[in-house]
Formats: sequence, C-alpha cells, structure tokens
Amino acid sequence: MNSPAVLFAIATLIWGSTWLAITFQLGVVEPEVSVVYRFALAAAILFVWCGVREQRLAFSPRTHAWLAAQGATLFGLNYVGVYVAERYVASGLVAVAFSTLVFVVPIGARLAFGTPVLARVSVGALVGVTGIASLFLPELRAAAAGGTAALGIAFALGSTVIAAIGNLVTVRLQRDGVSAIGGMAWAMGYGALAAAVIAWARGSAWTFDRGFAYVAALVYLAIFGSIIAFGAYFKLIERVGANRASFTAVAIPVVAMVLSTVFEGYRWTITAAIGAALALAGNYLALTAKRED
Repeated sequence: MNSPAVLFAIATLIWGSTWLAITFQLGVVEPEVSVVYRFALAAAILFVWCGVREQRLAFSPRTHAWLAAQGATLFGLNYVGVYVAERYVASGLVAVAFSTLVFVVPIGARLAFGTPVLARVSVGALVGVTGIASLFLPELRAAAAGGTAALGIAFALGSTVIAAIGNLVTVRLQRDGVSAIGGMAWAMGYGALAAAVIAWARGSAWTFDRGFAYVAALVYLAIFGSIIAFGAYFKLIERVGANRASFTAVAIPVVAMVLSTVFEGYRWTITAAIGAALALAGNYLALTAKRED
C-alpha cells in the first residue's frame, strides 16, 4: 500500500478525477470561496480524526510558521490561482502550464537543498511536458490567437511556481519529522484561511449552493481530492523525493482526458494519443530513476 507505484496511482487517479468534480462547483459560488469550503472541511475532518486517534496536533511556533507556508502555497494561493486561470483559458492549457512543475521543482530543490538533478529525470520531464502540450495542441493553437489567454497563462504559471514552493516546504517539514496527519490538518486549515483572505480582499460573496451536485462534489474534493490524495502524495515525496513525485502533474491530465472520454464524449485524435503516450513515457523515465536525495 505504501509502494511508490501505489502512492503515485492513488494521487494521479484521484486528482485526474477532480477536474470533473470541480465542474460541479462552478457557477453559484465564487471559486475562492469554494476553495475555502473544501480545505476547511478537509481540515475539520483531519482534526477530528487526530483527536479520535490521539495523534499529535501540538507543534512549536516555528513549525506552525512552516505549516502556514505549506498551507498558503499548496492549499490556498495555488488553487485560487488555478481557478482564476481557468476563467481566461481552457483547463487543458492550465494543465500544460502546470505540467512544467516537473522543471520548476528540481530547480527549486537544487537551490534549496542541493538535490542533484538526474539526467534521466530531466529527459523524462522534457518528454512528459512535450506529451502534455501535444495532448492539448488545439487549445495551445487557440491561445496563440491572442485575447485574454496571456493573463490566464500568467496565473497558471504563477500557480505552478507557488505549488513548487509548497513541495519544497513539504520536504522541509518531512526532514524536521513533523507528523504527517497532524501537520496536514493544520496546513489545510491555514490554506483555507489564505483563500478566505483572498475572498475578503476581492469582496467575494459568501454564498453556498445546497444542490446535491455541489455538495457531493465538495465532499469528494475534501475527502478524496484533499485528504487521501495529498496524504498519498506527501508519502510519495518521502519515498521517491519531490523531483519525481512532481511527475503527477504530467500523469493527471492523461487520467482526466480518459475520464472525459467516458463521461463527456471526448474524441481522441492521433496527436492527442501520441501526446498521452509521450506523457506516460516521461513518467516511466523519471519514476524508474534512482532516488535523487
């Protein structure tokens, strides 16, 4: 259950499905407010779980500062930025931008921790991102036409950098031996707080959609998309390092497009199929490399 392959599969399969779940949250409630609801609910569930299981929740002020940084980057600013980006460009283009995480994280890890960048992982990153770009080639061509695409891409790339910082903070917390579940409870709470500050600054309305689709999506995103997926992802970072764990960003869009084929009638082209194959090949190259730290 703790093997890297299983952890990678859990994170990618769940996050690949959250693309579909998020569509049920768009409309009535402002995106940043939905982010607050999602991570506040996830944090509440984790706090209760830790209380029942008597897991550690007390941390030093210094650790809380790192947990706040992790929450703001991985669970707050990152998600709000992605939601905003999708107001200006199609989700596929956001996926292409976010897949560059496989370049940003190794660079950051090298600067922050001196982690070597393996040639095999670098080649895998290049192949994988090329595959994702091919998978969403029609949307890339549409973005080249101009309009507000540049703004959306800027938000998407900004979110990618923020997520990369969150990955590095996670490595730091793991090296300090911070309890995974208890730490995640606090971090998700801080992430919800960060998103709430953004909502307040934007003057967002604190509405709530009581419809079944919205509530069901919220519960799924909180439990599966947040608690379970991030739990698996953090364990994956611990097992294989942040550089290779970041390749989930390349696999997730492929999973999402497979689900779109089943539920939304997406029709594959030869270019898209080649892109998916390249993305999987890039993952294989990276994940079969030796541990880099």
